[in-house]
Amino acid sequence: MMPLAPTLTTERLTLRAHVMADFAPLYDLFASDRAQFMGGPVAAQEMWYWIASEVGSWQLLGFGSWGVERNSDGAFIGQVGINKPHHFPEVELGWVLLAPFEGHGYAQEAATAARDWYWANKDNDALVSYITPANTRSKTLAHKLGAKPDATAPLPTGETRDDTTVFRHPKIHTERMGA
Repeated sequence: MMPLAPTLTTERLTLRAHVMADFAPLYDLFASDRAQFMGGPVAAQEMWYWIASEVGSWQLLGFGSWGVERNSDGAFIGQVGINKPHHFPEVELGWVLLAPFEGHGYAQEAATAARDWYWANKDNDALVSYITPANTRSKTLAHKLGAKPDATAPLPTGETRDDTTVFRHPKIHTERMGA
């Protein structure tokens, strides 16, 4: 049996398994207009299935999403994940922060930790981020992480190049961590 998400720590953040308390703030985010670049807005039932699948992914695939907390006060600030739902042709690195926590470098710090964990623990040569073309903040972060647009990459089922830009992350070599 695969364990829950391993706990990862960075200078300012803890990436840990999701807990029930994460649902309400994530649902508030994904039910809002801010979710336009993340497949939303979504209803509570759909959000429940979404989070449950990301948690269950740890059991099924050996990777999934983490809740992200700020170390200084334990505040839940968002989510970062390595996911591959059925309709994704490749494994994806994704991130989302609650509005009050944007603009502090937390997304880059959390995404870097998740990416490095993935490369250190999984034998796979592909990691992408699927980003809505108008989502300039996520595109900027993908570039900061070293990812480059890949116009030839396969797209998630039902999506077009007008819907999604695929950013390919270069494979980095790190030592095994937090398995």
